[in-house]
Amino acid sequence: MTKDIRYNEFMQETLRQLPRGAFLSVKAGDKTNTMTIGWSLIGTLWNIPVIMVAVRPSRYTFKLMEQADNFTVSFPHSKDLKDPLAKAGKLSGKDVDKFKECQITAQPGRIIESPAIAECNLVYECKLLYKHPLNPDMLPAEIKSSCYKEGDYHTLYFAKIVASYLNE
Repeated sequence: MTKDIRYNEFMQETLRQLPRGAFLSVKAGDKTNTMTIGWSLIGTLWNIPVIMVAVRPSRYTFKLMEQADNFTVSFPHSKDLKDPLAKAGKLSGKDVDKFKECQITAQPGRIIESPAIAECNLVYECKLLYKHPLNPDMLPAEIKSSCYKEGDYHTLYFAKIVASYLNE
């Protein structure tokens, strides 16, 4: 059972959880994957609620994100999902079924095709609005040296939050 909420109703909890991790899940065709994210922005852009996620081209999820027009971000606020978050960040969906390996449940999206994580409290269902690869020439040297030693620059995905709800 889910309960609809305003996208920003639990913003403090969401921003506290983000550095500890959230699940980004996407479905493209018959392929579904989830990954751990720790960097994101949530707010209002173009007069609509928007979330921005960053995915590196080296990640299996990137291939799916490039084929899909939707994704979910699931936040564990009160449930301890530290181990599944760590595992989802280390394993590749190219090699294993992360849902099975991390012992998490792919919950069907209410509005979109991509699944959410049933064990998470807060879910954002998102429809892609805009994407753009980072331009390394525009980044400060300290960010390049601390975050991009391998030269694997993120693509930024901006999406409209089309549903936000709590899993009860």
